[in-house]
Amino acid sequence: MKFETKKQAKSRLFPLAMIAVPLGAFSAVFFAPTLGGGPELAQASSLLAPMDTERATFPICSGSGRITCVVDGDTIWYRGTKIRIADINTPEVTRPGCTQEARLGAEATRRLQTLLNDGAFTLAPNPSGRDTDRYGRSLRVIMRDGASLGDVLVEEGLAEQWTGTKREWCR
Repeated sequence: MKFETKKQAKSRLFPLAMIAVPLGAFSAVFFAPTLGGGPELAQASSLLAPMDTERATFPICSGSGRITCVVDGDTIWYRGTKIRIADINTPEVTRPGCTQEARLGAEATRRLQTLLNDGAFTLAPNPSGRDTDRYGRSLRVIMRDGASLGDVLVEEGLAEQWTGTKREWCR
């Protein structure tokens, strides 16, 4: 009977480990959250989110020379491109229907400014596939760490999920 040395055993198992370890990590990240994985797995899957590479200082827009600024709670200028945030709708600030809408619109605008200035972000394509709206604005979802910044505004009551029609903010 021939016995393997430790070195021989390791060299025989190494190719298996090179396949099993990445496959196990892939399975844990992609399948475990759907099977009730905990926060550790959710955190692991966020490691696969695209790196946030966009960054700028966003003032509130004023005047006509708009390069990078916040227009309102769902519209920004970024590097000379006007962008409509595709996944939300916020109260109007230019023609509000009532004082409540004006107040919420101003609050949504300031909150979006804060969120954008808090760190790097990603401009993701519009999930519907449309690249621009009827006004020629680029339609994008603004993400940070794989999560929509628009969702933050929705959770805080300053926006609604975009459904294709504008909500009545005056009640």
